[in-house]
Amino acid sequence: MKRWYLYPFSLLYHLGTGIRNTLYNVGIKKSTRFRTPIINVGNLSVGGSGKSPMVMYLADLLSRNYRTGVLSRGYGRVTKGYAIVNYESNYKMVGDEAMQLFERFRNRFVIGVSEERVPGAKKIIEDMDLEVLVLDDAYQHRAIKAGFNILMTDYNDPYFKDHILPAGDLRESRSGASRAQIIVVSKCPAELTDEKRQYYISRIRPQHYQKVFFSSISYDEQVFSLSKSIPDNNLAYYDILLITGIANPKPLTEHLAKFSQRVTHLKFKDHHDFSEDDIKKILSEYKKLGEYRLILTTEKDFVRLKTFDMLRDLVFYWPINVNIDKREDFNQAILNYIRSSS
Repeated sequence: MKRWYLYPFSLLYHLGTGIRNTLYNVGIKKSTRFRTPIINVGNLSVGGSGKSPMVMYLADLLSRNYRTGVLSRGYGRVTKGYAIVNYESNYKMVGDEAMQLFERFRNRFVIGVSEERVPGAKKIIEDMDLEVLVLDDAYQHRAIKAGFNILMTDYNDPYFKDHILPAGDLRESRSGASRAQIIVVSKCPAELTDEKRQYYISRIRPQHYQKVFFSSISYDEQVFSLSKSIPDNNLAYYDILLITGIANPKPLTEHLAKFSQRVTHLKFKDHHDFSEDDIKKILSEYKKLGEYRLILTTEKDFVRLKTFDMLRDLVFYWPINVNIDKREDFNQAILNYIRSSS
């Protein structure tokens, strides 16, 4: 969303972030390097750009051969400091995204949270004897020097068409993309033409050391509750109450429309902390639906909604995964970095 009347303030924001980046670039502000390979997944803009599915993809890929950890800020939690996610954790303690990772992968890899990235990275690497660490959403946290940066940008709202806050949604200028080794255009249509690919590449103008990939979201063929699953084709038989608390629910609503037109959508802000009044509203809307009905939500929202006893047996979630074009080339670029850094 462009807010041109705020452009004068964007000039000030641009000046501030530019000075900060310059201080890091010339070494006046120090970045901490680690011997352990660190991969940073981030973006230039606020809001959803597909970081979480990419973090899942990387952790899944790397944990097959390396002792892998993921470190995030733990956005939305009520606690502070460093913590490792375990079976005693919940989203209030570690944040919904970290909890979502643990719910899906359990102990496949280590998941930690720390708002202070440098001490958090040091502790998780040393305590867990990690061979590789994935940083979630730390592109602007330059106090830590990642060896490999993956920049995500939304196909429908790419950074090269955006402007700096508050007139636009960029956290820093477009030139910040130069720090990335890989740029991923996320949330692409399933059928992306070569012409469209070339257009995006021409606008990104990658440096000689950069590679551009395109990714799309794929939804599982089933939706899941705590105790059962339903094939997606059967969603046509239900009245559906869709609950979302994510930055951009449009891909989900468009995908759901392929299976059902009987959908009521309650939209909440990103990382929404559901209250008792919210749950009462959800149940009230649910009771208005027909005899065959269900509540559907995202995997991230599910870790919050299932904590309410009144919803535990009613809520289903729809898992997503990321599909990357030239997947083998992408995987090889990641693994080559790990091998060269070990």
